[in-house]
Amino acid sequence: MTSSSPSVPADAAIRARIEQWVRPEIRALNAYHVPPAAGLIKLDAMENPYRWPPTVVEAWLETLREVALNRYPDPGADALKRELRTFFGVPRGMDLLLGNGSDELLQIVALAVAAPGRVALAPQPAFSMYRMISIFTGLDFVGVPLRATDFALERETVLAEIARRRPALVLLDYPNNPTGGLFEAETMRAVIEAAPGLVVVDEAYQAFSETTLMDWLHDHPNLLVLRTLSKMGLAGLRLGMLAGRPEWITELDKIRLPYNINVLTQASAAFALRHRTMLEEQAGRLRADREGLVAALRACRGLTVYPSRANFILFRAPAGRGGEIFAGLRERGVLIKNLDGASDALRDCLRVTVGTPEENQAFLTALTAVL
Repeated sequence: MTSSSPSVPADAAIRARIEQWVRPEIRALNAYHVPPAAGLIKLDAMENPYRWPPTVVEAWLETLREVALNRYPDPGADALKRELRTFFGVPRGMDLLLGNGSDELLQIVALAVAAPGRVALAPQPAFSMYRMISIFTGLDFVGVPLRATDFALERETVLAEIARRRPALVLLDYPNNPTGGLFEAETMRAVIEAAPGLVVVDEAYQAFSETTLMDWLHDHPNLLVLRTLSKMGLAGLRLGMLAGRPEWITELDKIRLPYNINVLTQASAAFALRHRTMLEEQAGRLRADREGLVAALRACRGLTVYPSRANFILFRAPAGRGGEIFAGLRERGVLIKNLDGASDALRDCLRVTVGTPEENQAFLTALTAVL
């Protein structure tokens, strides 16, 4: 007697079940796309290009040898939290929640406040995951357009939307991604005070902006401040931190999955934070190189270059040439971020991460050839 293979449902049958059970707003999304970068100079993802010196790597490996992989991690990551409090200057009396990257923390906050008919509000353009996470968790997403000329957050526009939509959650990237700009402090204060729900200020690029609202936490009970180690040379660890009033953190911690920060991340991050000088020197080098790269881009004919307080630079190519320039750079071995087509506001816009001096020069050489 021969066994027969189980029948595989036809594509139409699978599609019918997907349409029956997967929420329509999820079906309408595209997954977060990470382009292949093998063999290319990678300047598309706002990563720190510098690796640790060999002596630091050896000391780190010695630390990891002591980690017990057979045991669950410290569920609260308390030792790591103590290091983070000092490193990030978390105000006394505030509590911390750690996540597998800042994305997980954004999702936890959204899950906590989501309910039918509730709204999440954010500038547009902004970090693409704000919209996606809002939709994942069942919030209605409202984007407030930034001013077309300079990507500023217009106070009256955003306050009018807050009054009309009464958002459960406001998300503000500070500096903004992808523009690199810092919104005016008084506009930020007005938004926080007007918001009826939670406000998350995402300071992913604080090491490069050298500006923070962390000290506003005592004055604004609905404020949470989000940080990450990803932009400081630790993107591979996936560690984010949310700071805020203990009452909020207690509620949000109920949603956090157990042991979400693994033992290797806890040990590696704590080790890295004890090498604060190295991390700060790398950030300082990138800030200086950013200014040189901005000046070089502004010297290129036909480009509009926007001010940046992050470790990347947004620039607009001549009309109709954004996609062409992106492709030409890739053909010459340089990968940057193509934002052309992401929205009308970003038509012909490209974003380049600040790399090493050699990477920056390779990018400029390729760009000159393409232009």
